[in-house]
Amino acid sequence: MSFAKLEPAEAASLIRHDMNVGFSGFTPAGSPKVVSVALAEQAIAEHAAGREFKIGMITGASTGASLDGVLAKADAVKFRTPYQGNGDMRKAINEGRAQFFDMHLSQLPQTLRSGALGEVDVAIIEAADVTDQGEILLTSGVGAAPTLARMAKKVIVELNESHPKELLGIHDIFEPQDPPYRKEIPIQTVRDRIGTTRLWVDPSKIVGIVKSNKPDEVGGFDELTDTTRQIGANVSNFLASELKAGRIPREFLPIQSGVGNIANAVMAAMGDAKDIPAFEMYTEVIQDAVIGLIDSGKIKYASGCSLTISPELLQKVYADLKRYRNHMVLRPQEISNNPEVVRRLGLITMNTALEADIFGNINSTHVLGSSMMNGIGGSGDFTRNAYLSIFACPSTAKGGKISTIVPLCSHIDHSEHSVGALITEWGVADLRGKSPRQRAETIIENCVHPDYRPQMRDYLKLGGANQTPHTLSKVFRMHVQFQEKGTMQGVDWS
Repeated sequence: MSFAKLEPAEAASLIRHDMNVGFSGFTPAGSPKVVSVALAEQAIAEHAAGREFKIGMITGASTGASLDGVLAKADAVKFRTPYQGNGDMRKAINEGRAQFFDMHLSQLPQTLRSGALGEVDVAIIEAADVTDQGEILLTSGVGAAPTLARMAKKVIVELNESHPKELLGIHDIFEPQDPPYRKEIPIQTVRDRIGTTRLWVDPSKIVGIVKSNKPDEVGGFDELTDTTRQIGANVSNFLASELKAGRIPREFLPIQSGVGNIANAVMAAMGDAKDIPAFEMYTEVIQDAVIGLIDSGKIKYASGCSLTISPELLQKVYADLKRYRNHMVLRPQEISNNPEVVRRLGLITMNTALEADIFGNINSTHVLGSSMMNGIGGSGDFTRNAYLSIFACPSTAKGGKISTIVPLCSHIDHSEHSVGALITEWGVADLRGKSPRQRAETIIENCVHPDYRPQMRDYLKLGGANQTPHTLSKVFRMHVQFQEKGTMQGVDWS
């Protein structure tokens, strides 16, 4: 191999204050884990010497503790985009120490290519293999790596030996042209492949290779609870009823599922549902439940952007890659989340709400309207373009002190126009073809926790006969009371 072999600190020394740095991967899957730690140590040393050191940080989505976590704790982040899920990074953002701008994940590569985010000075790409010709075999996540690597002035490769070279063939790397020369994305079915199995980088830009052997920092999922199990059953039963009614084709449609415990519960319930036939997935994150359903035959094929699965399960997949390559493909986020493809394939999309309101608006990102949780991620890419869009959440949080369904969301990421159904452990609110008042009545009676239904009914009465019966002077009273008293229960609307 002709490229220079670098120690992590040597690679980090190529990055200077105020540079924009792109990182491969999508979630902790495929994210660099070695140079980033050395970069954090470099930032700490620079700060101790009285010098500024912060970088612009661009990734595919969230990352792990060895990237988001260490750089946030080192106060080394000037700006962060497009999504994060790390507690230390979240703290830095909400304390104003790092500027964060939330983006639809499918739009990040195009925005980068337009120059709106500035130049990409360095890209750090995790690889399972790299040739002298600059052909990089990516690992378990693709993200925005194709655009970041092509735009970067310099590329550092983290060659991670924990990912086998037998991954070759699982990726489908494709970067579309930009307007006005863009052609259609030629994906007609979930299984279509349109690109290459390796990412090509101009070898003259590869400044060195850093060896690594660190596994992806993907955490496990919680055990199913009565609440998540019931949410999963409600989603599954709703889809089965839609299939029986003929509103979903008898062949069924591809599924997109968000990330997390509720998503895992929904997929498990769909796997057990005898009324739902074997189906395909066109999604961004392939997580634990998906692998189980591939093994059982319930999922015929899964297209995603990353293999975000627990370490033990990832090793199981790696031990049988020849078989799994016949059932999955990993694409760049610009393709996995592409609105054109989502609309063409007719996806049933299922995402999790942080907060919903009685009119069907969804808050995916902000606690009490001001503190960032993670980001909108890919939910907007899929929701707005879905054949049928579903949001699910528990009806309460903090032991019942918070109702996740309120008169008006404290922050809106998805408007009522994009939401087909809202589902909690109490039931299903099918919002299609309903006026704002009808949506409110349906959500209150089917999805709101019984402890909160009386006060929600009382709020709705305040609005009179208006098309959308809001009372502006009182619409955030539940939020304000929680801040003052620690509970949303027992709000006095008078």
